[in-house]
Amino acid sequence: MNLAGLQKLTLLDYPDKTACSIFIAGCNFLCPYCHNPRFIAETHEDVVPIGEDVFFAFLQSRQGLIDGVCISGGEPLMFDEIFAFAAKIKELGFLVKIDTNGGYPGRLKKLVASGSVDYVAMDIKNTLEKYPETIGMPDYDTAAVKESVEYLLSDVVSYEFRTTVLCGFHTKDDLCEIARMIKEAGKYYLQGFDGSKETLCDNLTAYSEAELRELCTCVREILPCTELRGM
Repeated sequence: MNLAGLQKLTLLDYPDKTACSIFIAGCNFLCPYCHNPRFIAETHEDVVPIGEDVFFAFLQSRQGLIDGVCISGGEPLMFDEIFAFAAKIKELGFLVKIDTNGGYPGRLKKLVASGSVDYVAMDIKNTLEKYPETIGMPDYDTAAVKESVEYLLSDVVSYEFRTTVLCGFHTKDDLCEIARMIKEAGKYYLQGFDGSKETLCDNLTAYSEAELRELCTCVREILPCTELRGM
């Protein structure tokens, strides 16, 4: 795996925990609004890889100082090496959270069954009908996403669902349909799009905070656990 970035401390990415975040380059989606576009390809001229020895030396220096590690991307579950990587983090005594787009349900199930992950955050990109255009892949089959959603809803591991919301991609009806799809979820977050960050495509428009709050209120009528994040 290509370790492409390290955030040495985050108080936001792992709920109620202090953590660091490691970013793995390579993704199976091409979301136009991706805020980590340099991590879509496994290699990028502007990204200097971090050696695993360097990363694990850093973790050893943080034992007793932080609670966990967030494994993000890109899409970490693209790689078979994720199992040994997560297990090694657990062996050092850290909690492990993994961010995923749900495209690899088999690896997700195997990782959870191994005991090497404590928390899963899955992005719900849009309604199933709108998935292909939202992830930039016109022929995408959403069967894997549906399988990952159903697996997490079985409560085998602590988890959350989240959707990054922006104009031109998500309407109130879309978000309400997503809420119905995950109606048994315990945590669902709507995240505002940050137009100040580098994205894969230009000319994308964010909803205002007031608009997001109104959307959240509507979705909450279907899924009461829905919250805004990043406001």
